[in-house]
Amino acid sequence: MTSIARAGGLAAAATLGAGIALAGAAALGGFATKTTIEQVPSAPTSSPADAAFATQQHALTPEQIYKLAAPGVVQITATSVQTQTDPYGFFPPTTQTAKALGSGFVIDKTGHIITNEHVIAGAQKVQVSFSGHDELNARVVGKDPSTDVAVLQVDAHSRSLTPLQLGDSDDVQVGDPVVAIGNPFSLTRTATAGIVSAVQRTIDAPNGLSIDHVIQTDAAINHGNSGGPLLNSRGQVIGVNAQIQSGNTGGNVGIGFAIPINTVKSVVAQLIRTGKVQHAFLGIVAVPVTSQLAHLFNLPTSTGLLVQQVTPGSGAAKAGLAAGRTSVVVEGESYLLGGDIIVSANAEPVSSQIELRDLIARAKPGDHISLRVYHGAKAKTIEVTLTQRPA
Repeated sequence: MTSIARAGGLAAAATLGAGIALAGAAALGGFATKTTIEQVPSAPTSSPADAAFATQQHALTPEQIYKLAAPGVVQITATSVQTQTDPYGFFPPTTQTAKALGSGFVIDKTGHIITNEHVIAGAQKVQVSFSGHDELNARVVGKDPSTDVAVLQVDAHSRSLTPLQLGDSDDVQVGDPVVAIGNPFSLTRTATAGIVSAVQRTIDAPNGLSIDHVIQTDAAINHGNSGGPLLNSRGQVIGVNAQIQSGNTGGNVGIGFAIPINTVKSVVAQLIRTGKVQHAFLGIVAVPVTSQLAHLFNLPTSTGLLVQQVTPGSGAAKAGLAAGRTSVVVEGESYLLGGDIIVSANAEPVSSQIELRDLIARAKPGDHISLRVYHGAKAKTIEVTLTQRPA
């Protein structure tokens, strides 16, 4: 049996293998994807690390990458207070303080830090440490459970901050060398090296929705690495380490996942600007049409998306999109037929859920999307007003 676990998080999620939790008696943690890429606002910098990032045009060794990037990697301590009650009423309520450790990295000279949303979820206090001793209180600028991204800010002198350069995750290829830096098991600023072992993975966000275009790596990632950077051979951040697949061991078995930095850029820009992220929402569940399905049931198209479910009150529901009602099984897979089949969106052909989610991610709530659909043998165009994705 295998399991996907977050590589950092609060004690409340420890049953999911979600992080390094230090508990003690108190006084006794369709999507924004690779589409619109916005640069994170930052103040002009002139640090030696920035200069080195700008001038290096060739592959760096892991040692060189570590020297450039490690000063910008931080350890995050998220503290939550939990109240426990005796269900039988024999004892008064008690409180416990739970601490979880994660990682993060500096992105500008104004003290903004990127980490995972699940690292700080539910925390009443968040602190950042640069060297293992100098803990600074951090303000939560904003967080987005749909992409597992959060932005913190610390009040620190610009000269003490080493922003990391953000790369382009669209350029990542299988086999590329990578370095992960973080704080696994509270071992501060630990570096591990490996390669990109797969791209275009999909993982679940903390709220259960999907994160697309995820980078898979065999660089060792363990509990406490969450929120730390995954860097390419030029020392640029290409992903934010978020999850591991651990089997029954609970630890690294060579399969880790990083949220692509192009997704993170767009989310972070919105969080810094407004403190929240707006995700457009269509309101359907759909599955791809297969050639066999089209042949067996004489569908009007061999490509497209079969609408399986329409969310009540969504833009899709208001526009009249219809879900299938006739259940069939083909090669062990269940489908609902008889509903609409989407073949294009805004004149762009769509044959997979990721393609449709990417297109929707380029829009914002209130925007209109034009869907070309088949209902039976009849083709028609439906205009849908996108809404805000439910929490």
